[in-house]
Amino acid sequence: MVNLFLSEPDWNWDGGDDPVPQRISLLSDLESIIRLLIASQSRSEARLWLCKDVSGISSLSRRQKCELFLTLLRTSSQKRDLAAQVLQMIFEKQPKKAGSILAKRSDMLEDFFRGNTRRILLWFSNFSGTSDMEHRKGAKALSQFAFMNRDICWEELEWKGKHGQSPAMVATKPHYFLDLDVEQTVDNFLENVPEFWSSREFADTLKDGDILFLDMKFFINMFLRLMYKEDMEMIWKTVNEFLMEESFSSLCSHLIIALNESELCVFLDLLINFLDQKTNPNDSGDTCQYLEVILPRLNGLDSIDELLLLNTVINRGRRLVQLLQEDEHREEKTRIKDIVQKICTLLEDPNCLVPLIKGCFKKESINSIKLLGLQSWTLHYFMSEGYCASEDWESLFNSNGIRFRHAGKHELLHDKRLTDDSDSDSRRKKKGKHRKKRRRRDDSYDDDGIVDFDFEYKRMDVQSKGSYWLLSTDGYSTSWSSADLPDHLSKHCFSTWLKWGFYR
Repeated sequence: MVNLFLSEPDWNWDGGDDPVPQRISLLSDLESIIRLLIASQSRSEARLWLCKDVSGISSLSRRQKCELFLTLLRTSSQKRDLAAQVLQMIFEKQPKKAGSILAKRSDMLEDFFRGNTRRILLWFSNFSGTSDMEHRKGAKALSQFAFMNRDICWEELEWKGKHGQSPAMVATKPHYFLDLDVEQTVDNFLENVPEFWSSREFADTLKDGDILFLDMKFFINMFLRLMYKEDMEMIWKTVNEFLMEESFSSLCSHLIIALNESELCVFLDLLINFLDQKTNPNDSGDTCQYLEVILPRLNGLDSIDELLLLNTVINRGRRLVQLLQEDEHREEKTRIKDIVQKICTLLEDPNCLVPLIKGCFKKESINSIKLLGLQSWTLHYFMSEGYCASEDWESLFNSNGIRFRHAGKHELLHDKRLTDDSDSDSRRKKKGKHRKKRRRRDDSYDDDGIVDFDFEYKRMDVQSKGSYWLLSTDGYSTSWSSADLPDHLSKHCFSTWLKWGFYR
């Protein structure tokens, strides 16, 4: 049985004949195989894992987050591509912000409509056919401007009938605008009525930002030109406000995933400047917390190979196990399995990793974290392959003071070993609220006295051969099966080692 060191070992243990050099040599062999695996066929997948885990970092303030992405937008070699993504996010989520900019520079829209029949008809043909509804979008701008400035532009209105319409007639019957030849009228305004394109009437119809959706690519290119060629303060201010408001997770999901590797290194180097080097890992199991420990200890990122390896073995252990099940990785799986078995045969004494941990944290280097990450993933893989029987798991729980009970068997659910009296009372109340609903599902089942532990039975197959337990760990109760255990316990093990080492 693999001892997971859920309880703190005896730090005074002298190690006896512990083969630390042999263990490190085997871990180095394991590293070489995994590094090769994620550096070739699975590199893009490993990068996606890294980007997703980076997006989970939550320790940056709003100002730091904004400064980080603004620096990238001003200095990156891919800044225009990044800015295009930011602008698209603004257009889709907050179109009024961009619309207000267009309203102040409405004359820029002349080029948008010139020679483009589709855009003209989509924007200016929204005339109402009934008296109780007003014209919309560009049609509203045309009608209002034409009435207010009929002395300079009424003759530019083109009508489909044999004769034109007078302002007085159209004023009493606004639906006559339906007879307007919209395309020819707008062409006339483009050539002969420049005042329209900078008018208040036209600008007002742009403020809601709806016009952006006629051709988003055109407006993104327009705003990029204003940002980088004209350095338009109004756009940079809007971008700054958006970056302050948008979550770090959302920005990462849209932006860093599209970076090439060299620019991803630039981003991570910038990010490191905002992270606290004294970050203390906890037992929450959040993947981002490990990155916040790892990143500040990297001495620059000329390549992300080392970080891909660390993130894969520490944060994506389950995915790596799944990757090894694929047929094309059969050879790597055989080699890894052999190494893992050799490493785990060395784990006999409850204190056997004390010399390794002490040796690692004398230097407090990234290599120390890597060794512990590889050792943790070794435990994960060993357990995932089913080497441990249910009895061994229960022995492990008992020896580490983890309270548990079997789940999926109704007669055991009223056992109160995991709950105190107050918790039981609250759960009885919750049960009462849902009792009628349960009876409707099965009128013949008497559930009086059954405590609702509020976990999902759909995750459990009572007829399954696998074992399920309700465990009380890290201050909460949850349902785990033997398939779920390796990932959480190996992460618990890694986090605990970090605290014992760096923060002991």
